[in-house]
Amino acid sequence: MRILLTGGYGFIGSAVTRFLMRNTAHVVLNVDCMTYAASPETVEDASSNERYHFTQTNILESASLNRLFETFRPDAVMHLAAESHVDRSIDGPGAFIQTNIVGTYTLLEAARKYWLTLDRSDRKAFRFHHISTDEVFGALAPQDPPFTETTPYDPRSPYSASKAASDHLVRAWYHTYGLPTFVTNTTNNYGPWHFPEKLIPLITLNAIEGQKLPVYGQGTNVRDWLFVEDHARALVKAVECGVPGQTYAIGARQPRTNLEVVQAICHVLDELAPNAAGPHERLIDFVTDRPGHDFRYEIDPSHAEQALGWKADYTFETGIRHTVQWYLQNKSWWQAIRANRYTGHRMGAAAE
Repeated sequence: MRILLTGGYGFIGSAVTRFLMRNTAHVVLNVDCMTYAASPETVEDASSNERYHFTQTNILESASLNRLFETFRPDAVMHLAAESHVDRSIDGPGAFIQTNIVGTYTLLEAARKYWLTLDRSDRKAFRFHHISTDEVFGALAPQDPPFTETTPYDPRSPYSASKAASDHLVRAWYHTYGLPTFVTNTTNNYGPWHFPEKLIPLITLNAIEGQKLPVYGQGTNVRDWLFVEDHARALVKAVECGVPGQTYAIGARQPRTNLEVVQAICHVLDELAPNAAGPHERLIDFVTDRPGHDFRYEIDPSHAEQALGWKADYTFETGIRHTVQWYLQNKSWWQAIRANRYTGHRMGAAAE
């Protein structure tokens, strides 16, 4: 397949790109506009592969997208480009409206225009895969069952509202125009190359440097954690065999409170990089909760597991150990970001 992949320099997009280059024969065009969170280093191994191509293009630029479709002629689109940091969406929602809603609309229209030029068999085989989040479903109470593909939408933040809108657009283009689209919704991802403003990398890096470990409220908010390489494998399975009009909820059945996540990181670091001042848990600092902080997210991935023939391989324990080890071994990458590119955003705590 020839896959046009948006956001390939982002955290999840780069994991998908690496998986595609290492484990498939597919050809990839990485379309990324190089925002603050883009890291070309994440796909350095792919850059020398003749099946990998890159263009610095903004998905808001319809003329540029039209040219890319005409010249690259993809068999599928994997749409991962998005603004994704909840706290940033609270402070500045405009960028989220533009990228996540208007950008998705622009990409859908470019894809539809191109799709209409294909012959009957190619048109039938074409796929538009939209990658989204479980945050569109709102928040779960402690006794509620996990999210599924049929959970009603109830977004609570500017970020989740913008992603919900993009999901609705993707489905509308399927039902109205027949464009063969489908959606995957996933829970929280973690792993190597995660940008330092997110919970797991921020806590890991602060602990390595002996800084405070900020935790919102009492750390009781619950998230279902999925190792990013497991997610990348699921997404490739989906683009290869996903059915138009369907939704696939992708998760690992590994819920943890934020405090449990922070404690797990501390325990790994106590073993791998002990601090003479004492256990890393001494650095935990409970801070004022953020506005509208959803209590719990969790996904039931049963449908995706059966339909895609996929299941998460990593346990949370193996995944968090692998992640912490990676940050210990790749200080040059994150130190450069923290020193030069990352000015800090709501550093009182980190979004999940």
